[in-house]
Amino acid sequence: MFRLGKYKVPLKFALLAAFLVSLLICVCDKRLEDESDLEKTSDLQRIRESGVLKVVTDCNSTNYFLYHGRPKGYQYELILALCKELGVRPEISAVNNMDESCEGLISGRFDLVAKDLAVVRDKKPEIVFTFPFFQTRQVLVQRDRLAGSGTSAFISKTSDLAGKIIHVQQNSNYFRRITDFSQSIGYPVEIVEDSVNGTEKLISLVARGKIDYTVCNENIALLNRSYYSNLDVSLKISLPINISWAVRSGSKELADFLNHWIENFIQTEEYREIYTVYFKNPYTSGRFRREFNTIFDGGISQYDSMIKHAAAKQGWDWRLISAIMYHESRFDPDSESFLGAVGLMQLMPETAEFIGIEDIYNVQQNIEGGALLLSWLDRQFKETVKDSAERINFVLAAYNIGLGRVQKAQRQAVENGKNQQIWKNNVGYFLRKKSAEAAPEDSVIRTNQVYDDTFYFVDEVIATYSHYKNLIPG
Repeated sequence: MFRLGKYKVPLKFALLAAFLVSLLICVCDKRLEDESDLEKTSDLQRIRESGVLKVVTDCNSTNYFLYHGRPKGYQYELILALCKELGVRPEISAVNNMDESCEGLISGRFDLVAKDLAVVRDKKPEIVFTFPFFQTRQVLVQRDRLAGSGTSAFISKTSDLAGKIIHVQQNSNYFRRITDFSQSIGYPVEIVEDSVNGTEKLISLVARGKIDYTVCNENIALLNRSYYSNLDVSLKISLPINISWAVRSGSKELADFLNHWIENFIQTEEYREIYTVYFKNPYTSGRFRREFNTIFDGGISQYDSMIKHAAAKQGWDWRLISAIMYHESRFDPDSESFLGAVGLMQLMPETAEFIGIEDIYNVQQNIEGGALLLSWLDRQFKETVKDSAERINFVLAAYNIGLGRVQKAQRQAVENGKNQQIWKNNVGYFLRKKSAEAAPEDSVIRTNQVYDDTFYFVDEVIATYSHYKNLIPG
């Protein structure tokens, strides 16, 4: 048994120590609580700090597609407008599977699902819908009375759907809706999930008599009816539904921002123009359905076969060469720069001679010359840039502005304690700033603008290449 008198001073210290430990535990617990709360609401801050918004959307003829090599689409335009407001760049993934999109959102692979999502009550608890962009209804797409024949009986009321076969895009909102509809009316409806064709392809199959029925949102149905005059889209199979985006349920700060932004943005002239272009104006939207639309013919340009041939010979992804060609010449074989670069791949005559191209004005040789030049530049950087993916940035910069200037920027990076094997914030910085300042008397390049152009050329080609990979099979 301890004697109080003997341990008087140590006991005071012990009590003080116990108090301090208790206080420290409380402070730590509170700090952990605060950190936990911060983690739950930090998505918006993280997005702004990283400068990247990871978005998943679906590729179809209205939301996200390529037209003459350029990304287009209703959702694509909305994503760009949002990223402009946030001051970030989009990192877009194209996933048509709804379950995969939702799981990617929940796991953190995506920050936002930017699709025409129908707001439903029995949603996943981990997902929150945003303020709606608009309301629509789901309708049955069929051939009209005069066009219907054989087994394709025209349906004028929902009870007539009993026993009919309806084709819908696999794992889509339309599949869920028609399944719920069949259960609610008590009529057996045979639903065929199509894993190959998207909504627009299914609509075209109805118009051509290959299938009898499909289901889609009314605004998409009305737009397609302007292309296919034999369609009827008058039978509604749902009440008006809100069409929204989705974020994780824990992303409260991001959700609040989006709700405020959407509510204001849909009142603007910019939004009305976007909606009109893709849903209301048959002339403008009709242009997107003609040649070189990835949804309808799977191509980027009329030179796809030549590009694929040249790319295969040199071991390049043909979509990367197409992205370079788009930014160099916009697929114009007669393009010529003020410096004398010629053709689709904008080759300089002396460069063409160096790599063995005899006729720079010949389209096939011009394309092959561009692929050869890329391979030669790649070899020049193999020792100083080991990572093949990172090396593409250096190859693109050298393709645009010359090997010597990029290598000089590498040396400046090393001299200033930066990494010569990394492009962003390292070599790219010195190419854009230091090299331009160091060459005021250059007989050809006299302003920083040319170096800025090269810096942005690399970013733009990589971004376009990303779109091509999203939308075009390798």
